[in-house]
Amino acid sequence: MTMLDSVFPLTVITHAVIVGFAAAVHGTIGIGFPMIATPLLALVTDVRTAILLLLLPTVVLNVANILKGGRWTHSIAVFWPLAVYGMIGSLVGTRLLIVFSPEPFLPLMAAMLVIYLNADRFGAGFAWVHCHPHIAFAVFGLTAGILAGTVNVMLPVLIIFALEMNMSKTVMIQVFNFCFLFGKLTQGAVFAQAGLMTTDVLTASAPLAVLGLVVMVLGMRIRDRIPTEVYRRGLRWLLAVLAVMLMVQFFRR
Repeated sequence: MTMLDSVFPLTVITHAVIVGFAAAVHGTIGIGFPMIATPLLALVTDVRTAILLLLLPTVVLNVANILKGGRWTHSIAVFWPLAVYGMIGSLVGTRLLIVFSPEPFLPLMAAMLVIYLNADRFGAGFAWVHCHPHIAFAVFGLTAGILAGTVNVMLPVLIIFALEMNMSKTVMIQVFNFCFLFGKLTQGAVFAQAGLMTTDVLTASAPLAVLGLVVMVLGMRIRDRIPTEVYRRGLRWLLAVLAVMLMVQFFRR
């Protein structure tokens, strides 16, 4: 199914349900919109079209989450290099997406998550992240950006970085969304230059952006009730689920 098929009511409803569900999750935990919506949309279209449709809604949700919680300028002032490196990586990743299939990147990401979650067993230490933040900014920022450009999911890499840096819940969410925003703007510029960000794409994605924002605001009411430690444990479980989802998505291709 291609972008031209999006005029059919059933497809429009399917897109709306997927975006609404992903936005509800993003509103509740502050992250997860492209991670959830991209593979689900890819089931009814293709990966590239799903990424194009979700670009505008993702930007809108990112801005809203950066402003949520207050003192966002302080969070950005400390962790802005992560977003800059992510932007560079996204530029590279999006170029790769235009030329190559994104599927080979899925098992690589899944393997990385498995290694992190079993770091103690494998002897793979991540203590250097806290000891050498400037190097960590470059390594995690570039990796997250490349994955965002190719498979539209930079969150797993950012979660690993945030957990190792012992960020608070609010700072995590603001930094995550700031990185997402930089990556999406870069990705959009590359798509526009390649002639892929068309009027049809924007027309189809604009209502999804409005829907996503409304649903996300409702989900935000639950977020403040989640304790930080519960949130951090939940992120580790989320990484494990992501690893499984990525492998399933890869083998179904």
